[in-house]
Amino acid sequence: MSDDGDILQRIQGLVDEEHSLRSGRPDPDRLRRLEEQLDQCWDLLRQRRAHREFDQDPEASAVRSADTVEHYQQ
Repeated sequence: MSDDGDILQRIQGLVDEEHSLRSGRPDPDRLRRLEEQLDQCWDLLRQRRAHREFDQDPEASAVRSADTVEHYQQ
């Protein structure tokens, strides 16, 4: 993913897929993977915005592992 627009587009695609799955007979494993991917995308977007806010290069942001993102404290 190269810019915020691409990330937001990916998020929308994942959300659409999640809604489609939930409207039928959802596959729990697929839903879990979708949720992990969504969390990773949101995390990447937050990283990019934080870099920009502090006058750093947003391209320094990187996708973190699903395990890392899933275990953040809220």
